[in-house]
Amino acid sequence: MKSLPSCKPNNGLGARGTAWNTLVATTAAGAICFVQKTGVGLLLAGALTLAPIPAHSLELFGLKLWGSSEEETEPVPDPLPYEASLATTGDNEELTSQLKAASLLLQQQDKPPSGEAGLIARALSDRERLVAKLYSDGRYGGTVDISLAGVPLETALEQADLPNSRPVKVSVLIDPGPVFTFGNVSISTEGYDLSSDPAFWGLARGEVASSGKILSAERRIISMLRGRGYPKAGIAERRITADHANDTLEVTLIADAGLQARFGTVAVNGTDVTDPDFVIQQAMLPEGGVYSPEDLERARKRLNELGIFSSIRLVEGDISGPDGSMPVTIEVSERKRHVIGAGASWSSTEGFGVESYWRRRNLFGRGELLSVEGSIGRLGNESLQDLEYSARIAFEKPGVFGPLTSFSTSLAARQENPDAYKSRTLTFDAYLNREFSEQLKGRAGAEIFYADEEDAFGEDEYLLVGLPADLTFDNRDDKLNPSKGFFASVFAEPAYDTLNSNAMGFVRGTVSSYYALDQSKRFILAGKATAGSIFAPSVESIPASRRYIAGGGGSIRGYAYRNVGPRVNGEVVGGRSLIELSGEVRVKVTETIGVVGFVDAGNAYEDSIPDFSEGLKVGVGGGLRYFTPIGPLRIDAAVPLDPGQDDPDFALYVGLSQAF
Repeated sequence: MKSLPSCKPNNGLGARGTAWNTLVATTAAGAICFVQKTGVGLLLAGALTLAPIPAHSLELFGLKLWGSSEEETEPVPDPLPYEASLATTGDNEELTSQLKAASLLLQQQDKPPSGEAGLIARALSDRERLVAKLYSDGRYGGTVDISLAGVPLETALEQADLPNSRPVKVSVLIDPGPVFTFGNVSISTEGYDLSSDPAFWGLARGEVASSGKILSAERRIISMLRGRGYPKAGIAERRITADHANDTLEVTLIADAGLQARFGTVAVNGTDVTDPDFVIQQAMLPEGGVYSPEDLERARKRLNELGIFSSIRLVEGDISGPDGSMPVTIEVSERKRHVIGAGASWSSTEGFGVESYWRRRNLFGRGELLSVEGSIGRLGNESLQDLEYSARIAFEKPGVFGPLTSFSTSLAARQENPDAYKSRTLTFDAYLNREFSEQLKGRAGAEIFYADEEDAFGEDEYLLVGLPADLTFDNRDDKLNPSKGFFASVFAEPAYDTLNSNAMGFVRGTVSSYYALDQSKRFILAGKATAGSIFAPSVESIPASRRYIAGGGGSIRGYAYRNVGPRVNGEVVGGRSLIELSGEVRVKVTETIGVVGFVDAGNAYEDSIPDFSEGLKVGVGGGLRYFTPIGPLRIDAAVPLDPGQDDPDFALYVGLSQAF
C-alpha cells in the first residue's frame, strides 16, 4: 500500500482546541495537508489529492478510491473471507445508499483479500474513499470508524493480529456530520483579466461546499487561461479552511498562468508508412501563431478523420525563446491498412439486403483510400436474375490542394428492380471536395451516367453527362443517434442526355433537426423534410432510376419500396417533384432500450412543382431501439393509412442507426 506523508502543523492556525480544521496546499500538483486541530471531525492526516468525483472514478491520497478495476487474473494467496456492514447516524437514506455504493468493503465482499494485511489495506482504502464521498457532499466534519472483528482499525494497524473467528466481522460506522457551505472565497487571477467573483466560478457564498465545485472552478480557470494562450497555466496555491463553529468552508485559489506561448516547430513520431510532412500539413497548426487549445483539438479531429491512425497525441513541449515558442510533437499509431467489413438489413417489403467492402488505407502514404464495395438487395422477394446488385470501386485522396481539399472518384455498376421499373446503370464520377468549416462541407465535379431501363413507358437507353454539386451542413452531436443539432444538404446537377438530346436539371434538399426535451436526453423530438424537383421536357425523358418515387424505408415507412408516385396504366413511373416529411418521438427507457413513435408523409408528383391538391400519403408506426457501442439497432413497424396498389397492410424494418 502506498505510504502517506504526514502533516506538519501550521503555526498560523491558532491554539489547540479551537474549532478549526485547515487544509493547506502549496503546490500546483494538488497536494493538500489536512491538519486536525480539535479531535472532532475526520480522523485523517495525509496528502489529499483533490480529483473530480464522477460516479465511476475518484482518487484520494494518491489512491484509486472507486471505479472499475481490472479483474484479478490470478488466485489470491491466503484469502480471508469477511462480512461487512455499514451504518450511518441520522436518517439520510439517500446519503447512506451512496456511501454503501462507494464502499469497497461492501462491494467486494465476494473477493476476499489476501490475509489480514490485505483486509487492513482494503479497510484503509475504504475509509479514504468514504471520506472523499463525504467531501463531495460538502461534509467536512464527519467521522468514519471501521472495526475488524471488533478491533478498531487503528489498533489493528498497530498489532496486526485479529481474532481467529471466520468470516471476519467488519463494521463501518459513519457520522456524516453537518453540510458545510462556502464562507469567504478568494479567487486571485491578477493580470489575466479574469473574473474574481466567486459566484462566476460556482463558489458563491452560502452554497453547499462540495469538493467537486472547487475542482470544477480550478478546471475552468485553467481552461480559460489556456484559451488565452497560456498552455502551462495552473493553480499555484490552494488554501481550504473548514470552520466547524459555523459549518463554513473558506477557499483561496491563486492562479499562475505562466508564459504566453506561440506554436513552434511541429514534429511527428510513430509513422511507418505515412509521410510525416503530410501529417504536419493536415494538422494545420499555425507556426508562430498564439497557442490555442482549439487549434490543437481541430488538428486532432482533422487527423482522426483521415481514418489511418488508431491513436493521436499532441504533446506540448517547453516554452523557450523571446517569442515564447513552444514545439508540438504529434505522436500517432497507424491503423491496419486492410479493412474488410459487412452489413445487412431487412424489411418485410424489401426483403433482405447484404453488403460488404474491402478497403486499403494509406495507399501511397498520404492518406489515400481505395475501396471495393458490393451489395445484393431484395433477397427472398425476387428470383436471382431480378435481384438488386451493385458494385463500386472508389479512390479518395486528401490534401490535394491544401489540407482542406480532397479528390474522389468512383466507378459503379448497379441493377435496380423495384416494382416500378428495372434498371441497369453504369456511373463514373469525379469530385473535388472542400471543407469550409467543421460543420460546412461541399463538393463539385463531373459525372457520366449510362442507363438501360424498362418501365411502363417501354425500354430505353440514356447517357447523361452532368456537373453535380452539393453542400452539407452538419452540427449534430452524434451521427448515428443524434439528440441535438441540424443536418441540411442541397444537391444540384445540370445534365444533358447525349443519346436523346434532352437537357435537364436535378435539385434536391433535405433538412433534419433534433431537440432533447430533458437534460438527460431521454426524450427527443426529431423531424425531417425533403423536397426535390427535376426540370426536364417530360417524365419519360428522365431515366426511371433518377425520377422521384417515394415509399419504403428512408422515405414513407409502411408503403412498398418506391411505390408512391404518378402512375401510367396502373404502374408507378415516378415524377419530377417530391415532398417527404417525417417526425419521431424517441424515448430512452433504459441505458440500452428505447422506443419510438413516428409519422411519415410524402408523395411524388408529375410536374416539376408539387401539386398539393393530390395530397400526401401517410404512414404511422412505432419501433424499438437497442443501443449498442456502434449505434442503435432499429426495429420499426409501420402501417400505411392510404395504401395503394401493391402496398402491404403493414411493414417491418430492421437496421443499424436511427431512421434519420
